[in-house]
Amino acid sequence: MSSKILQYNQPSLVGDITVPGDKSVSHRSVMFGSIAKGKTTVSGFLLGEDCLSTIECFKKLGVKIEVDGTNVSIDSPGMDHWEEPKEVLYTGNSGTTTRLMLGILSGAKLHTVMTGDASIGKRPMRRVADPLRLMGAQIAGRKNGQFTPLAIQGGELQGIDYKMPVASAQVKSAILLAGLRAKGTTIVRESEVSRDHTERMLRQFGAEIDVTDGVVTFKGGQSLTGTHVNVPGDISSAAFFLVAGAITKGSRIVLENVGVNETRDGILEVLQNMGAQMDIAINDENAAEPTATITVETSELTGTAIEGAIIPRLIDEIPIIALLATQANGKTVIKDAEELKVKETNRIDAVVNELKKLGANIEATADGMIIEGPTPLTGGSLTTYGDHRIGMMGAVAALITQGQVELDDADCIAVSYPTFFEHIEKLI
Repeated sequence: MSSKILQYNQPSLVGDITVPGDKSVSHRSVMFGSIAKGKTTVSGFLLGEDCLSTIECFKKLGVKIEVDGTNVSIDSPGMDHWEEPKEVLYTGNSGTTTRLMLGILSGAKLHTVMTGDASIGKRPMRRVADPLRLMGAQIAGRKNGQFTPLAIQGGELQGIDYKMPVASAQVKSAILLAGLRAKGTTIVRESEVSRDHTERMLRQFGAEIDVTDGVVTFKGGQSLTGTHVNVPGDISSAAFFLVAGAITKGSRIVLENVGVNETRDGILEVLQNMGAQMDIAINDENAAEPTATITVETSELTGTAIEGAIIPRLIDEIPIIALLATQANGKTVIKDAEELKVKETNRIDAVVNELKKLGANIEATADGMIIEGPTPLTGGSLTTYGDHRIGMMGAVAALITQGQVELDDADCIAVSYPTFFEHIEKLI
C-alpha cells in the first residue's frame, strides 16, 4: 500500500484512450472457458488483480491457462475432469470471483475451500449461499456461510424457481452457473434487471437460455463448447474519464471500444439527463457485447434524480456520479442504492466522507445521498478504504481541486485499472 500525492493544477484533458477490458466479461470468459470442454481464446482481457485471481483459481483446478498480454488461452478438459485442488482457492479482493465460484463449485464433484483478502472477509456471502443451498449445495463457512473462508462439497443439485430479493448480477450468475449442473430447470425472477453478461455468455458458449420480462429460464445438464471471446472496454472504467471530460475546463476526450451493454449503460443516461456534451457512435450492436466510441466535452451540467430501475445499471459508477453532481447546478438525489453498503466498503459513507473533505456539499441518506452544486473543491488527504472506485474518484477530483489531493492507497486502483494514472497523464 502506497500513498500518492496528486496536483494537476486544473488541466484540460484532450485526446483519445482505450480503457481496459470489461472486468465482468473478463472474469466470465475464464470461468466459462474453464467449464467448457476444449479451447477458448480471449482478446482484450483485463489484466487487473481481480481477474488474475480468477485465473489462478482455475489453474489450481487443473485448467491450462496462458496469458500473453491481453490475450488469454484456456485449454480445459471440461468440468468433469477438474482436479481437486490441494490448496485453498484465494480470490483476493474479488467479490465476483468468490460469489460466482460458489455457484460453479457447488456442482463440481470436488471438495474446495475459498478465501479472499480482509475486504472479502467482510462481504456477505449468504445471499449467494442460501439460494444455492435450496438447490442442494453443501456450503460451510463463518457465521453459517455468511463470510469466508467457505468450504464447498460439490455434488448433485436440483433446479429451483427463485425470486431475487435484490437486483444482483453476482447472485443471479451464481444460481445460473450452478444450474448448469442441476437436474431440471432453473428459473430466476428479477423485479429490476441486473447486468446480463452471464446470460449472453451462456449463449456464446452454446447453451440455450430464455430471458423474457425479467424471468431467466435455463435447463440443466447442458454442455458448453470452447469459443472466442472479445472483451469490450469496461464502461465502469470509462465512467471516470467521461466524468473527467465533462467537469474539467477545455476538455475533449474520445473513448474507443467502450462496452455499451444496455444493462450497464446507466452512466450514459445520467450524463445525458444532466446535459453533458457527449456523442455515442455504436460500432456493432449485434455483437455478443455491443461497443461504441464515446466522445465527451466540457459541459454545463444540471442536477438530477437517480433512482429506481436505473440503479442496477450504474451501481459501480455511483462514486464518480457523486463527484459529477458536485459540479452540476442544483440538487442531485441518489436513492434506492442500499447495495452500495455491501461493496468493497460501505460506499455511501465512504463517498460522502471523502467528498466532504474536499468541500463538497453532500449528505448521506439511508439508501443514497443528496448533493448540492456547483461547489468549488479544495485539496485534502483522502482515504480509499482499499476500494478502487473510491481511489479513482479521488484522482479525478484532483483534476479540478484548487490544491493537492493525497490518496492513502493508490495501489488499490490496479484491481480494475492498472494503467489509470498513465491515461490521465496522456490526456493532460
